[in-house]
Amino acid sequence: MSSVFVLDSEKRTLDPVHPGHARRLLNKGKAAVFRRYPFTIILTRGTPDAQTESLRLKIDPGSKTTGLAIINDRSGDVVWAAELSHRGQRIRDRLLTRRAIRRSRRQRHTRYRKPRFDNRRRRDGWLPPSLTSRIQNVLTWVNRMRRLCPVGALSQELVRFDTQLMQNAEISGVEYQQGELAGYEVREYLLEKWGRMCAYCEGEHVPLEIEHIVPKTRGGSNRVSNLTLACRPCNDRKGSHTAAEVGRPDIQAKAKQPLKDATAVNATRWALYHALLETGLPLEVGTGGRTKWNRTQRNLPKIYWLDAACVGASTPPQLQTQQVVPLLILATGRESRQMCRMDRYGFPRTAAKSLRHVQGFQTGDLVRAVVPHGSNLGTHVGRVAVRASGKFNVTTKQGTVQGGAARHFRVVQHADGYRYEKGEAALPPLGLRQDVSAPHKG
Repeated sequence: MSSVFVLDSEKRTLDPVHPGHARRLLNKGKAAVFRRYPFTIILTRGTPDAQTESLRLKIDPGSKTTGLAIINDRSGDVVWAAELSHRGQRIRDRLLTRRAIRRSRRQRHTRYRKPRFDNRRRRDGWLPPSLTSRIQNVLTWVNRMRRLCPVGALSQELVRFDTQLMQNAEISGVEYQQGELAGYEVREYLLEKWGRMCAYCEGEHVPLEIEHIVPKTRGGSNRVSNLTLACRPCNDRKGSHTAAEVGRPDIQAKAKQPLKDATAVNATRWALYHALLETGLPLEVGTGGRTKWNRTQRNLPKIYWLDAACVGASTPPQLQTQQVVPLLILATGRESRQMCRMDRYGFPRTAAKSLRHVQGFQTGDLVRAVVPHGSNLGTHVGRVAVRASGKFNVTTKQGTVQGGAARHFRVVQHADGYRYEKGEAALPPLGLRQDVSAPHKG
């Protein structure tokens, strides 16, 4: 079960506690809620001198979703876990939209910003905003976890796919005899590229084999551009034919396409590595092959935060993952720089922005509104949209409640550029699960 973070009265980190113990402290008035997501309490009085146990924060970077897990190396307990969804693609789309509007206005000779010179130089290590946001998201949560719990070490999956080496990787013969990790890098790359399904019948949750699109007997090579995944029946039916000969020329075309997500991870891995080194904490690195090997040896399912828990050689022999509820974090950004909204032709259709804060509230704050009368009677919990008039809207899971008076609102947590949801509790390892559909034998 996910633990609750604890701070003393001077905001120093203490060992995380069981949710039941945290509830007793809150009921007795010995602690107060410090932060809702991730749930953190702060002691109201007293500063205990208890020794804290150092924890390890593990990171499995991804192009769309990054897994985070805090592990106790001594006991193997997963103290806290999360899945951080990035907004890199959304940033890219917005930049392209803004560029299209600027070009349109220039062509129409309306008011516009003049184009900049093309001879500008970029600093060393420059990354596009869509990739920079991924690094900043991870660093934000690393620093946040350091303020909420005693993190003493970091682990990062540094190399997921060595795309240069895999172009000429030999995956047969002697390579399979070079150790337990041999072949995992190529297989993990193919699983990611082909969506973990058979390329021919699109079957899922079946044993998959590495298959040559152009067979070696027909002059095919072991390059990853000639490899795909197939289930045993499809592999047997294909035999010594090429994918095009069995009516699937699209497989050959897809195999030659670069893996976009792997490229994004490879482009940001070293920048994130150097940024984590600047924290001053011991940093362990591992490969994607090591992560998958650790996960399969412990019979754990393929989940982002479980991949993070299995990063590196420091992974304990037994991971206590039962009933751990991951926090699903979605990066949304804090606010928009755009002063007013535009129509489809690039002309402003709304007034310019007014006040950012209204009566202590800001758009995006998580609020609790208790409306005693009127058409909005009831209690509403959600994100607020402020208005200068003092009549706010609150968006809940049931819909949008409009026109609530500010005096009925209370801030639960201020906007921080992220949205939160609770995930599903972790299941026991695959080898320990019971078939609940089978009849009970007494």
